Amino acid sequence: MHFKILTLFPEAIAPYLNSSILGRAQASGLIKIDYFNIRDYSLDKHRRVDDTPYGGGYGMLMTPQPIFDCHKAACETLSGRTRTIYFSPAGQKLNHAKALELKEYDNLILLCGHYEGIDERVTERIVDEEISIGDYVLTGGELPCAVLVDAVSRLIDGVLPDSSCYTEESIASELLEYPQYTKPAVFDGSEVPQVLRDGNHADIVRWRREMALEKTYRKRPELLDTAKLDRNDLIYLQELQIRDGK
Repeated sequence: MHFKILTLFPEAIAPYLNSSILGRAQASGLIKIDYFNIRDYSLDKHRRVDDTPYGGGYGMLMTPQPIFDCHKAACETLSGRTRTIYFSPAGQKLNHAKALELKEYDNLILLCGHYEGIDERVTERIVDEEISIGDYVLTGGELPCAVLVDAVSRLIDGVLPDSSCYTEESIASELLEYPQYTKPAVFDGSEVPQVLRDGNHADIVRWRREMALEKTYRKRPELLDTAKLDRNDLIYLQELQIRDGK
């Protein structure tokens, strides 16, 4: 997977993407990340990349010329399936299903806006898709970009040590993840559940499923509407409802 990030502030995003698991993934060649500073492509003698909006209004908009030329440079020497994404509150919410979809591309060109946004002609002519990470406004697209690169990269074979790291975890399994514990068995008066210490694998599997169901039921009940539930799951959920007096 080749990520090409178009941004005014590569120094704001590179430290995170170059560290830990993502840093090792780059070192091993599993992913590649290139940064393109949009300001470097400005033809303005002062390297300006923004201007006032036609019709008036608050703030400044990023002008089209630097973005178009930056995008053209990013597209050079590309091969394979490519998608250009712009981060915007108007976009589709990023979720696990979308990350899985994007993982199938060979190249992702990621455009990070700033100021009050970008000239609409950029969106119309070079952007394939707009993506949002939530219903709030940020100062730029760098944080959403880092979130997307992280979410997609960890799904690529070899980035994580075992595919179960992402297939069995929260959301990927359609339910929130069950509670997890590590040593010591007793900490400040709180004990690890006995079932996890007894070593009976079947009991542990059943307990984890029930705890995932209960956690989802209490914190994200809307996920249960689309989760694949068997008869035992439904019985347990009914027991929870009875316990809660519903």
